[in-house]
Amino acid sequence: MPYRHSHYYVGFVLAVIMLGFWASYWSIAASVRNAFHVHAISAMAWLGLLIVQNLSIQRRHNALHKRMGMASLVLFPFLILGLVMIMDVAGQRYAAQESAFTMHNGPSFGIGTGIAIAAYLTLFYQALKNRRRVKLHAGYMLATPLILFESPFSRVMEAYLPWMNVIGSDDIHIVQDTIAISDGLVALFALVLYSRDRRNGAPWLVAAGFCLFQAVVMWFGPYIPLMGTLFGAYATIPLPVTAAAGMAAGILAGWLGWKAGAAPVRSAATVAAA
Repeated sequence: MPYRHSHYYVGFVLAVIMLGFWASYWSIAASVRNAFHVHAISAMAWLGLLIVQNLSIQRRHNALHKRMGMASLVLFPFLILGLVMIMDVAGQRYAAQESAFTMHNGPSFGIGTGIAIAAYLTLFYQALKNRRRVKLHAGYMLATPLILFESPFSRVMEAYLPWMNVIGSDDIHIVQDTIAISDGLVALFALVLYSRDRRNGAPWLVAAGFCLFQAVVMWFGPYIPLMGTLFGAYATIPLPVTAAAGMAAGILAGWLGWKAGAAPVRSAATVAAA
C-alpha cells in the first residue's frame, strides 16, 4: 500500500493544530463562538478519520477502511460547514468594522477560506472518483491536511518562530507574511512528493496549486479594494443561506465523486460473452 507512514504526517498536523490554536481556541474554548467549535471538531475528526483509514488499509482491515470511507461521506459536509461558519464570523467582524486589523485583513481571511473550501471540494471529489486507483485515491485524501496546515502553522510561526518571516511587512500585515510562507512551505512539500512519483503525483500538484494561489491572493488582498467590496457583499448573506450552500456543496462533491468512480456497468452482451 502507498504512503505507509502517512499517519505520522497526519499526526504531526494534529500536533501543529494543538500548538497553533492553543492561545486562540483550546485554552479559551468555553468562551468562543460555536463556529469555532464546529470547525475544530470537524477538522480534528477528519484528520482522525485519515489516520484510521491509513492504518486500517496498511494492516489489511479492508472492511474497516470501507466503513471509514462511507463515514467520510457524512463527515465531509460538516468539514465544509465549519469553514463556511468561520467565513461568516470574518464577514460579521468586517461588516462591523471591528478593528483596523479586521478592516485590513478581513477580506483576505474570508476569501482565503473560500479558496480552502474549493480545494477541499476538489480533492475529495477526485479522491472518490479515483478510489479504484489506489495511489491516486490515497494521494487525494492525504492532500487534504495540506490545505488545513497553513492556518495553525502560520500562528506557530508568528508566536514561536518569528525568524522564519523573511518578508518582514509592517505589523498589521505580518499575519499575511506568515500565511504566505506557510502556504509556500506546504507547496514545496507537495512538489517534492510529486517529484517522487510523477505518474501518480496529480494530487500533490493540485494541492500545491491551491496553496500558492491562496498565498498570492491573501497577501495582496488587502491592497485590492475589489476584494473588500466582494467580501462586504458576502457578509450581507445570512448564515443559514451560506451554511446550507456549504453543506450542499459538500454533499454534492461526495455524490458526484462516488458516481464518477463507480465501476462501469457491464452490458448483458458482455456478461454473456464472458
